[in-house]
Amino acid sequence: MKDLAEVWQLAKADYLKKHGFGDISLKAVLFDMDGVLFDSMPLHASSWRQVCQRFGLHISPDEAYRFEGRTGASTINLLVRREWGRDATPEEVRDIYEEKCKLFNAAGEAPQMPGAEALLQKVQRDGLTALVVTGSGQLSLLRRLESNFPGVFSAEKIISSKDVVHGKPSPEPYLKGLEKAGVRPWEALVVENAPLGVRAGVAAGVFTVALNTGPLPDAALLNEGANVLFPSMQAFCDAWEAFYASIG
Repeated sequence: MKDLAEVWQLAKADYLKKHGFGDISLKAVLFDMDGVLFDSMPLHASSWRQVCQRFGLHISPDEAYRFEGRTGASTINLLVRREWGRDATPEEVRDIYEEKCKLFNAAGEAPQMPGAEALLQKVQRDGLTALVVTGSGQLSLLRRLESNFPGVFSAEKIISSKDVVHGKPSPEPYLKGLEKAGVRPWEALVVENAPLGVRAGVAAGVFTVALNTGPLPDAALLNEGANVLFPSMQAFCDAWEAFYASIG
């Protein structure tokens, strides 16, 4: 881990210099949900593709991953503007998103992301507060946070699409996460797998860890400003002790 520790320390120094902060003093970790805590993105991508076909819209295989982090309404409006040259009506947003949720829920439960539970245990062991900051409004997933990770994510530790006006890539979701945690940007980490989520975390001024758990190239995350990148949640979990010692 020696070489990696040097990489992490350099990333920390660059982050502090960019923002003019004195040091990182970790108190909270803000986790995205889809593709970070649950391996749910393949199901989301499939349900978006199916619902678009039914409503005469188009989404390419990788766009579900590139759009990840947006609220459902924002994604639908983006697609409607592109295909039909106008904003989606409230009724269209409602109907398309309801159908998308039905398709997602019918596909079966998304499994936990390997390494997620063990990492949360380490985060709690080290006295850090864990929060979820997600662009999702999928109640089936939000309800599973307690059953899969009991005692970690109470209601006041979840920021979903229902809690924000502007979803990712706006920094608003992560700024609300900081507010709920009662911490400042240099006292938190963002853990993200989506380019738009990385952009949101960086814009909120938080040290942002990218996990490449999908089909996009590493550059899609690094080009959005990720401070460090891991190839999986399991890899981040395995490296946690050395990583925390290097940057926390």
